[in-house]
Amino acid sequence: MASPPDSDAALIARVVVHDDRHAFAELVRRHQSSVRACLRKLTAGNHALADDLAQETFVLAWRNLKSFRQEAAFSTWLYRIATNCWLADARKRKEELLGDRADEADEERAAALGEVVPDHARGATLALDLERAMAVLSEGERAAIVQCYHHDLSHEEAAYVLGIPVGTVKTHILRGKQKLKQALAAWAPQ
Repeated sequence: MASPPDSDAALIARVVVHDDRHAFAELVRRHQSSVRACLRKLTAGNHALADDLAQETFVLAWRNLKSFRQEAAFSTWLYRIATNCWLADARKRKEELLGDRADEADEERAAALGEVVPDHARGATLALDLERAMAVLSEGERAAIVQCYHHDLSHEEAAYVLGIPVGTVKTHILRGKQKLKQALAAWAPQ
């Protein structure tokens, strides 16, 4: 009979006390998908950048695991590192992550010609519109929306992950939701 898998806390202890790389590899295996998904949302769908930042996140986690105080869940701590990596990269790049406008022109041209877009395209179009809407949010708004709505964190947990006051998280959420509602108004039921 197989023994139950070690908890994150047990794996962290093995890494810190015994420099156990296999234990850290297990932590990476458990959490890499959620960290990459978080970063894909933050980077407005830029998978290559998200994967690079995920790798950087786990390198930093390895280097700083001894400083993890277990005040929050390990996954929350990883989200904080990932968010900080994304913010540092965004500051370094100083570029706005906007969607490709060629797709919009194609859709407008099809509508002008009276072409009917198939239903299966509707879901893809909504996903693309949502990605573009997320891209126009400020960094703070996008980060707060991702933490609270995609990771289902409370405002307090999101404040911890983002390293900002709870009131600021609430403000970012409110402003972000207003911008998203406006950007996605065409999808509202008639």
